[in-house]
Amino acid sequence: MIKTSEKKLLVGLEIGTTKVVVIIGEILSDGIINVIGLGHCPSHGMDKGGVNNLESVVKCVQYSINSAEAMAGCQISSVYLSLSGKHISCKNEIGMIPISEEEVKQSDVNNVVHIAKSVKIQDEHRILHVIPQEYSIDYQEGIKNPVGLSGVRMQAKVHLITCHNDMAKNIVKTVERCGLQVDQLIFSGLASSYAVLTEDERELGVCVVDIGSGTMDIAIYTAGSLRHTKVIPYAGNVVTSDIAYAFGTPVSDAEVIKINHGCALESLINKGENIEVPSVGGRPPRILQKHMLAEIIEPRYLELMMLVNKEILQLQSRLKQFNIKHHLAAGVVLTGGASLIDGLEACAKKVFRTQVRIASAIKINGMIDNIVKPQYSTVIGLLHYGKESGRNNEIDIETGITIKNWIKKINDWLKKEFKKF
Repeated sequence: MIKTSEKKLLVGLEIGTTKVVVIIGEILSDGIINVIGLGHCPSHGMDKGGVNNLESVVKCVQYSINSAEAMAGCQISSVYLSLSGKHISCKNEIGMIPISEEEVKQSDVNNVVHIAKSVKIQDEHRILHVIPQEYSIDYQEGIKNPVGLSGVRMQAKVHLITCHNDMAKNIVKTVERCGLQVDQLIFSGLASSYAVLTEDERELGVCVVDIGSGTMDIAIYTAGSLRHTKVIPYAGNVVTSDIAYAFGTPVSDAEVIKINHGCALESLINKGENIEVPSVGGRPPRILQKHMLAEIIEPRYLELMMLVNKEILQLQSRLKQFNIKHHLAAGVVLTGGASLIDGLEACAKKVFRTQVRIASAIKINGMIDNIVKPQYSTVIGLLHYGKESGRNNEIDIETGITIKNWIKKINDWLKKEFKKF
């Protein structure tokens, strides 16, 4: 949040492998987010979502914060912070309770979700998100909001996203070193889905893939619910490394070549096109045919897409076993900075054999050029998540009180029962 009482403002912070971005957004009366501040700089001290040089990351974050504050004309006090990395994991769980009165109350919903998330998770991990999928009351299934319905027994299916506790602590520490608080830590793939997906896509079934430099964040929805999340620790940087190695050029130059001349489908390249490739050790640059670059890039992007497709097929197999909708009728949505390469949409269709689109953020305004581009999907998604979270703050507070009271009632009942023996 921001130190001002005049406007409803939110701050999103993404600390990625290659860039740090801070965005300040104002919530307009129609629910659209208007971006009023942007700060960004190249990232140093991060690798595949993890902090490997704290002081370097702190400097990058502070620089980005100062830039965003200067543009927006306000002072930041806290942020919604994204988190990625291969330590992220997920599981789907079920909770069940008897309905305490004639109809379902909000307290019953809170209690059954609490039961569903009360499971053993990996050592040294903590729960990052508890996302309800659907509810069942007696024999009625697929309920999205059970409040007010009648029944005897209620079941909740939830999606749990967990992270390694130390990895989370380290990235939060970089923010606290800048004198800020973290409103909430949010999985990057979840944030991106908030920025680029429509409700229709979630309902029909869709896989969103945020392709960054160090990781690919995956979120898969069917029947309007989040079913699977995954972080694959390979992304745009492996393509850059391949170019640097094959052409004998510095990694920084390989990245520029990839952005300016890269194509993920060789058949789209005219054979006569040439590019200039810098050399190392003071040697003069060379002129190479552009189709040779595509010959390097296409196989690697195909490999990355096949890793995603493997996750999709495995999930679909599991969902089918439990008679849950598993088709992705809305196809695959690609976003993130590494999704901007030419030919990726056609390349991805060869793997997924379904419709594919390269996505920019939706429901966002602002005078800042390129703010809706795919490379900003995660940080814009943080603002959308923060907006939704703000609406539910009162419910969250009540949830904590309700669960405590419910646990106390259970304990009191158990004590009475044991006294009978």
